Amino acid sequence: MIVFDQVEKSYQVNGQAVPALRPTSMTIETGEIFGIVGHSGAGKSTLVRLINLLEPPSAGRILIDNENITRYSQAELRAFRRKVGMIFQHFNLLSSKTVADNIAFPMKLAGIYSKQEIQARVEELLQRVSLSDQANKYPSQLSGGQKQRVGIARALACRPTILLCDEATSALDPQTTQSVLRLLADINKELGLTIVLITHEMDVVRRVCDRVAVMDAGEVVEMGKVSDVFLHPEHPTTRDFVFESEHIDHEDMQRDLAHAPGRILRLTFKGESTYTPLLGSVARESGVDFSILSGRIDHIKDTPYGQLTLSLVGGDLNVAMNALKAADVHVEVLR
Repeated sequence: MIVFDQVEKSYQVNGQAVPALRPTSMTIETGEIFGIVGHSGAGKSTLVRLINLLEPPSAGRILIDNENITRYSQAELRAFRRKVGMIFQHFNLLSSKTVADNIAFPMKLAGIYSKQEIQARVEELLQRVSLSDQANKYPSQLSGGQKQRVGIARALACRPTILLCDEATSALDPQTTQSVLRLLADINKELGLTIVLITHEMDVVRRVCDRVAVMDAGEVVEMGKVSDVFLHPEHPTTRDFVFESEHIDHEDMQRDLAHAPGRILRLTFKGESTYTPLLGSVARESGVDFSILSGRIDHIKDTPYGQLTLSLVGGDLNVAMNALKAADVHVEVLR
């Protein structure tokens, strides 16, 4: 468990304190994948660097497994950091070392492992990230996806309990991004690691995260389960991220809705109800005619979901809305 208790971070610029993270309280549960989303300058990288105290907080407490790490001595901090792995946006591999040596590097630095232990761990991790045949190659000989897999293996070398991912997929193409996200999800399930994932892409959060915090100007403006935040965003910053990920132009959408007749509803289906042929039976029962203005079906992690925006005219609208709610459909009245 990672607990932020009124944590702040400011930097001194020309003699003045410039806040990068305003007072923040939040909890990241053991074993979950927690996403932190924000535009550049929102404070998300500062927040994640506080978890391993690469940046000390200006105020507040950070608790890891009920221990206040902000009080650690240098020796305690070094031991603690071995329990925290980090994956970087641009891989940060050592170009003069082979793949195997890059993975072994943090274990050698730790100075507590024998050569046999290091070799066995490197072979195990190479197999885990599907790079056993690349052990003796150098970073320059690898693709972007392969480099990031080396970065993941290196981060796991000292058997951490927390894995920090700072824009780990931003430098990758979409297909490679999906394979890296699947690898992170598998590692989370198999090893029970707590993963904190920083990104500016809501689609990354939707595919692998359990919960998400949305940041803007150094503040957490919205936080909750990914399904709740993604399907029912409340803060304008969150809505912008969701619309961007769905390639929705908000102004175009508003113009389209203005031309539609009748009552405008947004229906949200989750789980098995996503595939239920519900609209036809509701139309027959209520006498309401409907037209579909927009729609999408996809997955949030392993859960299917669907959203439809409908225009309803005629018939008994109350009967239609009650039938939808009775079928466990979330109904929002847009107009």
